[in-house]
Amino acid sequence: MISLNLGGTKNNIGQKYHLTHSEGVEVDTPHEDFGDKPLYSTMSLTKSKQRVADHGEVFTPEWMVEAMLDLVKGETERIDSRFLEPACGSGNFLVKVLQRKLAAVEVKYGKSEFEKQQYTLLGLMCIYGIELLADNIAECRANLLEIFAGYLNIEESDDLYKAGFYVLSVNLVHGDALTMRTADDKAITFAEWGYLGKGKFQRRDFLLGDLTGSSSYSAEDSLFANMGKHEIFKPFKTYPTVTAKELAAAEMGASK
Repeated sequence: MISLNLGGTKNNIGQKYHLTHSEGVEVDTPHEDFGDKPLYSTMSLTKSKQRVADHGEVFTPEWMVEAMLDLVKGETERIDSRFLEPACGSGNFLVKVLQRKLAAVEVKYGKSEFEKQQYTLLGLMCIYGIELLADNIAECRANLLEIFAGYLNIEESDDLYKAGFYVLSVNLVHGDALTMRTADDKAITFAEWGYLGKGKFQRRDFLLGDLTGSSSYSAEDSLFANMGKHEIFKPFKTYPTVTAKELAAAEMGASK
C-alpha cells in the first residue's frame, strides 16, 4: 500500500506557511523549480484562518498532486494498487488516483461492460483515506462517488452506485491517523478488497496499527525479518465472497 501525505489536515503546518488573507496562504520559503512549476507560490490552499490555526488544514494544489503521483506513475496506473492518504482532506490526492485507475480500466476493459463495471469498483476499493474533520471526509466521499458514478454513467438507484457508496463508507475513515483512532474512539481498521473474477469480491479486515508495523517487522535485525508478510499480517475478520448487488444490499442495511 502506498501512503501519500502532503495536503489535508495535519500538525505543525504553521512552520512552513503564513496567512496572507482569509482564504489563502503564502509560503515563507523561496521559490524553487519543480518541473515547469515553482515548488512554492502564493495560492489559495485553505478554507479559513481559523481552520489552519485549529487543525493545520492546508490543501495541496492540483499540479503538485499530479507531479507527486508521477513519481509512482506505474502504481497509479495499476487498478489493484492500494493508496492510503492519512490526511485526505476533501480528496485532492485520492480523486487523481481514482481518475488514473479509471483510465487504466478503460484501456484494459472498456470493451466489456461487465468487466468495466467490476474493475471500476475494484479500483475504488483500493483507495483509502483518513481525515480528522467531518465535513472534509464527507466531501471526499462525495467527490470520489461522483467520479465513480460519472464514469459508469449510473444513477443513485443503481446497485453499483450503492455498492460504491458502501465501499467509500468503509474505506474513507473519519478519524486521526496519528492516534489511529476513529472519531468515536475505536481502533481504525481497513478492508482489503480483492476481485476473484465473475463478479465476486473478497473482503478481509485488518487493524491499521498492525499494518503500520510493516517496516519494523522487515528490519534486518528483526526476529520477523525472514517471515513472509502473510505470516505476520493476519486479518481479524474475513467475510464471505460478495457481488456488487450484495454490497448494495449491505449499504441499504447500514443506512436504515
